[in-house]
Amino acid sequence: MDLIYYADLTWPEVEKLPRDLPMLVPIGLEDYDLRAAAKSISTEQVVILPAIPYGFQHTKEMPLSRLDVRPGLMNRVLTGISGRLKSQGFTRVYFLNGHGNQNLKGERHQIIDFPYRQQYEFLWPQHLATRVVVISTGHTEQHGYHLPLSTDSLIVEALATHLTTLSPDEVFCLPVWPYGVSTHTDEFPATLNLGGRVFEDFFLAVIQQLVAMGAQMIYFSNGHGGNHSFLVNVVKFAGERYPQAFIATQWLHTTGPELSLYRESATGGMGHGGELETSYILNLRPDLVKMDLATREVDFVSTPNYYMDWIDGGSLVANPPWLDDTTSGIYGDAIRGTAEKGRLWLQAAVNQKLAIIQEIQTQQDLRQQKRAQH
Repeated sequence: MDLIYYADLTWPEVEKLPRDLPMLVPIGLEDYDLRAAAKSISTEQVVILPAIPYGFQHTKEMPLSRLDVRPGLMNRVLTGISGRLKSQGFTRVYFLNGHGNQNLKGERHQIIDFPYRQQYEFLWPQHLATRVVVISTGHTEQHGYHLPLSTDSLIVEALATHLTTLSPDEVFCLPVWPYGVSTHTDEFPATLNLGGRVFEDFFLAVIQQLVAMGAQMIYFSNGHGGNHSFLVNVVKFAGERYPQAFIATQWLHTTGPELSLYRESATGGMGHGGELETSYILNLRPDLVKMDLATREVDFVSTPNYYMDWIDGGSLVANPPWLDDTTSGIYGDAIRGTAEKGRLWLQAAVNQKLAIIQEIQTQQDLRQQKRAQH
C-alpha cells in the first residue's frame, strides 16, 4: 500500500501524479486507518489530502462538535476542495466520513462512511471568555520547485504551538485550517482554492459559534497572503454582528524589525517561497525542502506604487498573472534561505504574537471599561 501525502509534495511532483489516482480527504482529525480506507475503494495507491479539522456535523459527541456549521455551508467547503482537484484533472475525489454525518454530499465527489480508530484529543478550556482564541489559517498551495504545499500551514502551526506553550492561560489555539483562498492558481498545478465567498461565510459561521460559547477575543493568525483580504472582510462583518467581542487579524507573520535585521536578500527577495519562507521550512521541516531545486526570481514588474517583497508594496492593489513574473512559482530569493535564519525569524514572530495577544486583551479590557461607564 502506497500512501502519498499531497501537502508534502512540491507542485512539479503533483503535476507528475497520474490523474486517476484516488484523492482521499479525511473529515476530522481522528485516527483513521488510511490503508484500510484505501482498500475499501480497491486501490493500492492513494493520495492523502490535509484533514478538515472542524465545521462538520455528526451524530456522535466529538471534541470539536461545537464548531459545526450548517450542512449546506459544509458541503460548499467540500465542493470547493473537490472542485479544485477536479480542475487539475484528478477524477477520483473521496471524503472520509467517520462521524455518522448523513448531511454531507456532493456532485463532484464521493463520501465514504468509514469508522475511525481513535478520537482526536481536544479539550475546551473552562473559561473561554478570558482567553484569546487563535484561529490559524494556513493553505495548501505551490511554493516553487523546492518547498512543500504545506509551507503556510506549517509556519502558523509552529507559531500556535509556541503560543500554547508560552502562554497557556491566555490563549486557546484551534487546529490549523489548511484550506485557504488563491485567486492566481490556474497557472500552477497543485494549489487548492476554497473560494473567497466560501472562506468568508465559513469563518463567519465559526465566529458565531465561538461567540455563542462565550469567546470575547478572537485572533486570526494567518500564514497565506491570499487569505488576507478575505479575513479583513470576515473581521469587518464579525465586528458589526458581534460588537461585544474584539475580533482581529493582521498581515501574515514576522513583520517586526527582525525581518530586515536577518535578511540577506535585496528588496524582492521575500515575496513568496523566497528567503523567509524557505528559512522557516528549513528550520521546521528540512526533510521536505529540496534546496538543490531552489530558485531566485526577483524580476517582478515593479513601479513606485506596485512592487513585491514580503507584502505587495505601494498604494496600488492588483492581481496580475503570476507567469508575468515567475516560472518556478516563487517571488524571491530562495537560495539565501537557511535554517538558522528560520529559527531566528520564528523566535521573533512568536514574540510578536505574544505582544499582539496582550494588545488584544488590553483592547477588550479598555472597551469593556468604557462601556461600563456609559
